[in-house]
Amino acid sequence: MKKTLIVAAVAASFATAANAQSSVTLYGLIDAGFSYVNNEAATNVAKGSAAAFRLSSGNLNGSRWGLRGTEDLGGGMKAIFTLESGFSMGDGSALQKQNGGTNGTEFGRQAFAGISTAQFGTVTLGRQYDSVVDYLAPMTATGSWGGTYFAHPFDNDNTQNSFRVNNSVKYQSANYSGFTFGGLYGFSNQAGGFGNNRAYSAGAQYANGPFKIAAAYLQLQNPDSNLAGGAMTDNGAGTNLVAQSAGASVQTQRTYGVGGNYAIGPVTVGGAWTQSRFQFAVGDSTARFNNYEVNARYALTPALALGAAYTYTDVKGYTAGPNNNDHMKFHQFGLQTDYSLSKRTDIYAEGIVQLGKQGAEAQIYGTNANSVHGNQVVVSTGIRHRF
Repeated sequence: MKKTLIVAAVAASFATAANAQSSVTLYGLIDAGFSYVNNEAATNVAKGSAAAFRLSSGNLNGSRWGLRGTEDLGGGMKAIFTLESGFSMGDGSALQKQNGGTNGTEFGRQAFAGISTAQFGTVTLGRQYDSVVDYLAPMTATGSWGGTYFAHPFDNDNTQNSFRVNNSVKYQSANYSGFTFGGLYGFSNQAGGFGNNRAYSAGAQYANGPFKIAAAYLQLQNPDSNLAGGAMTDNGAGTNLVAQSAGASVQTQRTYGVGGNYAIGPVTVGGAWTQSRFQFAVGDSTARFNNYEVNARYALTPALALGAAYTYTDVKGYTAGPNNNDHMKFHQFGLQTDYSLSKRTDIYAEGIVQLGKQGAEAQIYGTNANSVHGNQVVVSTGIRHRF
């Protein structure tokens, strides 16, 4: 009897140790609500545009579910992995390529594995976010509290993570007294075409008490080629611009910027500047987007928060555009209120206005079509649950 008890106790100890050394977590986010868009291009109305009322998914964050795992390898080293899939709450389907979708890919949001150490950082391989998303985007409204509709026009700088990078190796440093940095390289995976649809990025962030500052750089090379297996297969910022152009493809995209924020009690104020340059393969034309954003968020109570953001976007050299304009401007204003019902569930309401100037056709990111009369308004409300 004593031997049986001893064996049972030893087995239980080993089982407990094994559970402590490795774990797999199921997690996710569900975002569903309603949206009103005042001015979308439509072919079946006399004025060329119409209002749209929609039950919508992902007004703030894309709905997703995923698996996250870790195994303790000893000596402060861990094996890690993440598999994450996106879907639409409207019909339950996997997201398509439009507006940051994943073309029905099973784990299209993220899919990577790697090694992490507390002293030296983390190295991962797979389908991942670039350095703009990791370091600079949290300084913007769209990359932190604002969500989808607060993105800069076309999400030209990827601060709304409208695309991921395939075939990538990524390094993220440990935290050295508030300073973190990292980089990513996405392979084309093409024989004889090493630079044909590849991507690379680098970024850094420094946090000291209430103050944060960040910078990042991203380059995509021939992102519209080798779409079957290259680094870029999503309908990201580059191909969104192509949809607005006269059939030209993007040869090179370069995006870089800086941003920061400062917390003063319940108020956090921030700002960011980004520039995206698109070299088109046809006609030797180039588009340059400068985005200037200021944002603020005020926690009135632990449960209730108000946010506001303004972005001015100046576009030069966009000669491939629908109106063949060399200089266009966008003004975008956004307001949001968010109320937490619990630690996992909140409700929200927001309104975004985008004004297109000098021939620019406004289109708030996340809507189905551009405006016809130079401006567009979105009003949305919904519920978000995390698990």
